[in-house]
Amino acid sequence: MTAGFRSFVIFAEMRTGSNLLEATLNAVRKVTCFGEAFNPYMMGWPDKDELQGITRAQRDADPMPLLRKLFDKPGHLPGFRYFHDHDPRVFDAIMDNRHCAKIVLTRNPLDSYVSTRLAWETNQWKLNQTESPIPAQIRYDGAEFRQILADVEAFQLRVQHRLQASGQAAFWLGYDDLRDAEVMTGLLHWLGRTDLDRVEPARDQVPQNPREMADKVANFAEMQTDLAGLDPFALRHIPSFEPRRGPSVPGFRVCEAGRGLLHMPMPGGPTEMVQGWLGVLGQVSGRFTQSTLRQWKRDHPGHRSFCVLRHPLHRAWDAFLHLLADAPPELRRALREVQRVDLPEDAELGELSDDRAAPIFAGFLTFLRRNLNGQTGLPTHPHWASQAEVIAGFARFAQPDLLVREDRLAEDLAFLCRQTGIADARLDRLAGEAYPDFLADPALRAAAKSAYLRDYVAFGFDDGA
Repeated sequence: MTAGFRSFVIFAEMRTGSNLLEATLNAVRKVTCFGEAFNPYMMGWPDKDELQGITRAQRDADPMPLLRKLFDKPGHLPGFRYFHDHDPRVFDAIMDNRHCAKIVLTRNPLDSYVSTRLAWETNQWKLNQTESPIPAQIRYDGAEFRQILADVEAFQLRVQHRLQASGQAAFWLGYDDLRDAEVMTGLLHWLGRTDLDRVEPARDQVPQNPREMADKVANFAEMQTDLAGLDPFALRHIPSFEPRRGPSVPGFRVCEAGRGLLHMPMPGGPTEMVQGWLGVLGQVSGRFTQSTLRQWKRDHPGHRSFCVLRHPLHRAWDAFLHLLADAPPELRRALREVQRVDLPEDAELGELSDDRAAPIFAGFLTFLRRNLNGQTGLPTHPHWASQAEVIAGFARFAQPDLLVREDRLAEDLAFLCRQTGIADARLDRLAGEAYPDFLADPALRAAAKSAYLRDYVAFGFDDGA
């Protein structure tokens, strides 16, 4: 094979035309597609329980011997069809194999959905020239369609990301390409079969439901109304150009009180107060690695983890104070000279009145919006990173059991203490932070929402502080 491919996989879904593509490939000498070899409900094709000498029970116990068996055909080009709900244990082996050609077959998802439901209704999955289609209609189920659409889109994005990350290319096909001889010839040439002058699409299968959609769907008007509510162009998507964050495990703290509490601190949150409260409850320790923290979690069944969320406006104010008091002078200089934030010189930082601080803070909020949107050359500091991204970083190790709200800190932590068997929660140690009155300015609230829209939507913060 001149392209270097020794095998292939067809990434497809039900009713995308994969049967027709398989028939076209199987008509070519020394090319074999072994059906849906890793479909959990059959072995390649319906009513089969064995494939290449391997039983379904053996495959279900360990799919790798079957994968090796299918691909071990020197001088031959073997492959199979793989859908989003097929055995996930072979996915990495397929994607990591650069000698395995990736063919991605797609179809209008609504056509696929309706065709699939019709096939279930009639039990007619293939149709040749001598057979008659069974007339039927389906009822469109909006919730079912949206779930299928989400599953398929997630799988396609996963395949695309793995291809891009590994520097591989796929051959992309649409449903209408499958009856185009030029496209089929191009596919076989790409697979390395340049010895073929022309590849004709298989003709032993015909379209099963070449009717108008209104004739196939009983509740067609209802379907139209429901589909109008979908957002295929992601018009309501909130763009995020913020860099991904890691789990920050070394900053986590555990308390031995009760069955154990694990605090996952949010930078820019009330960390000192919460950790002081934990110290009153029991012994506190930290400086964990992922390995040592997993061991602590194993040793403390019934433990609970939590993170405290702070209103974005208040958290931005905390980041502003951190910038003035604790940030390196070089960062303040960059904000003054490059980002045009009207910070006073360092010698004057301790003399800011509320009247002077308010407009400077407004400029800082404008900078935060640009920084979080990737429009500055400065990295996103943990103190002002979006809380949604910090939580996403935590989740790369473990998700917190409870997201505590700062404005109801005592109530939420009392619940957590009851869960972990802590009788005396010492909630008197938890006090609310004091903030300047000028933060109630509607212009500052609007600027904070503009900078942290992702957090407002994700966590339901209101426009007021």
